[in-house]
Amino acid sequence: MTVTKAVVLAAGKGTRMGALTQDVPKPMLPVQGKPLLEHVLDRLSQAGIRECALITGYHREMIEKHFAAYPMRLEFIHQAVINGTAGAAKLACGFAANDPFLLTYADIWCEPEDYRRVMQPIETEPGTEATLAVKYADDPFQGAAVYVKEGFIRNIIEKPPQGTSTTHWNSAGIYTYRPTIFEEIEKVKLSPRGEYEIPDAIEAMIKAGRRLRAVEIKGQWRDIGRPEDLAWPASQI
Repeated sequence: MTVTKAVVLAAGKGTRMGALTQDVPKPMLPVQGKPLLEHVLDRLSQAGIRECALITGYHREMIEKHFAAYPMRLEFIHQAVINGTAGAAKLACGFAANDPFLLTYADIWCEPEDYRRVMQPIETEPGTEATLAVKYADDPFQGAAVYVKEGFIRNIIEKPPQGTSTTHWNSAGIYTYRPTIFEEIEKVKLSPRGEYEIPDAIEAMIKAGRRLRAVEIKGQWRDIGRPEDLAWPASQI
């Protein structure tokens, strides 16, 4: 089945952006004259996505107004309580229905070709339940260390202490899931941070013996986390 749906998590304020997000949601911060979120949607469209659920929260009205006429079928879903990535993804259950979907964030994007590569195993491998994009890092201590064996994920460690990882794969924040992910999301418990988190659902899938394939991001990849990240050269957008 071809993947044509995507879910983009765009509810957060982006506290690390400081004063920039005092009156503007992080997904609407401009890069080369366009909001972050528009860069994501443009690339998803080029990758073959035809429908997208935007999970919004902080200043959601700004996002809904800007994208009201965007040339893709968009469904705006309000996350009234910001309670973690699993809580946000759960809201898209009705949108996804029985279809596989790509899940990503409003402040992360890659090239259309890499979005397609992340979706491809779900389309061609009936036994694969999910794919997780990974990016090479000297030390993945700032993200999530992903341990891979024969192309499949064996373990994920969130924010490992610096120098402790024996893998160079870092989670790239782009996933494709079959609807079975919602079964695991329903079981997720509150984390020590007081949130319902997607990595806990992924960990449960791994422990259950489900096949989660790792897909390397080979082209340009952007994670906009701090104010200085907004200043990408035009040649790299």
